[in-house]
Amino acid sequence: QVQLVESGGGLVQAGESLRLSCTASGRINSINAMGWYRQAPGKQRELVATITSGVRTLYADSVKDRFTISRDNAKNTVYLQMNSLKPEDTAVYYCNADIMGWSGGRYEYWGQGTQVTVSS
Repeated sequence: QVQLVESGGGLVQAGESLRLSCTASGRINSINAMGWYRQAPGKQRELVATITSGVRTLYADSVKDRFTISRDNAKNTVYLQMNSLKPEDTAVYYCNADIMGWSGGRYEYWGQGTQVTVSS
C-alpha cells in the first residue's frame, strides 16, 4: 500500500504565508508527477499546482506568482509554499501523486486533505 500524508494547514490572516507538505510512503518504486488540488465549500475540486519528476511545474492562474510547488525526491515529499494568501484561497488542500508501486502497477493516490483558512 501507499499513503500520502499532508501537513501544514491552518488559519492565517490575509497576506500571510503557509507551507504545506505531503510525504508518500509505502511500497513505492518511483513517483512521477505530484501535485496539489483544493476544494472550497460548494465548489468542485480544482488544480492548484503540479510538478513532474523532471521538476516541470504548472500553476493555476489564480495562484501564479504567489504559490510555489517543489519536491524532494529523496524524501518522497512535495511542498506548496503559499504567500500573499487571500480569503478566496480558503479550501481543503489535497495532495496527489502518480506512483509506480513495487508490483509495477501505476496508480494515482490522494492524501486525506488539510484545511487552509484565510481570514480577511
